[in-house]
Amino acid sequence: MKYIACRSLILFIACINSALAQETPNLTRPQIVVPEKIAGVNTVSAEQVITILMTESPPLLIDARIKQDRDYGFIENSISLPDIETNCDSLARVTDDKKQHLLFYCNGVQCGRSVISIKVARSCGYHNLSWFKGGFAEWKEKGYQYVKNK
Repeated sequence: MKYIACRSLILFIACINSALAQETPNLTRPQIVVPEKIAGVNTVSAEQVITILMTESPPLLIDARIKQDRDYGFIENSISLPDIETNCDSLARVTDDKKQHLLFYCNGVQCGRSVISIKVARSCGYHNLSWFKGGFAEWKEKGYQYVKNK
């Protein structure tokens, strides 16, 4: 009887270890399908970003990428606020003016980080939002200057 109980315990522990060894999906961050457009949000190109940033009252340019991506370069004067850190409190630290124009970008057309950040900003009451969908990939591809950390 002890033999059966011992084997059962060993088998149970082996099953648990096997289950824990498998990669656990990140359940806190759903997969994002990047849309063509976001309703109520102005989608802009790299050229439009330059024009908008040169206006009398430019938007706050928010980089929604994580630090590891930003280390390879970022658009000058952009504010680092990764999507995984974007919430009403972090946005309020950037600006508590809900009418402030916020322009979000991330890595490019397949990157959903800026989409997530925009949705969070809208849920926090910010409505003057723009999206640089082409993101940092388009910026670099066009040969525009950027700050490089590495």
